[in-house]
Amino acid sequence: MTDQQPPVEGVWELSILTPLGRQQTVLTLVRHERQLTGTMRDVRHGEQVALAGLEQHGARLTWAQAVTRPMRLNLTFDVVVDGASMAGHARAGRLPASKVTGHRATPPER
Repeated sequence: MTDQQPPVEGVWELSILTPLGRQQTVLTLVRHERQLTGTMRDVRHGEQVALAGLEQHGARLTWAQAVTRPMRLNLTFDVVVDGASMAGHARAGRLPASKVTGHRATPPER
């Protein structure tokens, strides 16, 4: 991690405003040595999936994930971390982008 990259590790509570309504998820980010990994759990349906292609470029995070609930979708996320909050969008194929907002549930480990 360079000085330009804020610490993103920890647990985040996200809200995704989709055409099917607001989805509440819990994003967990962990750094092992220099590798950032993560999972996302859907609060309502309980499905937890690993993040694929998770990358951090400064304050920007991008990743992909496949979900099966409430329907099968391949999602891509693009968010920006600003202290204890994050905002951006998620996209499922050709569907319109969905607004993503979130806040830290736990502080980053140091």
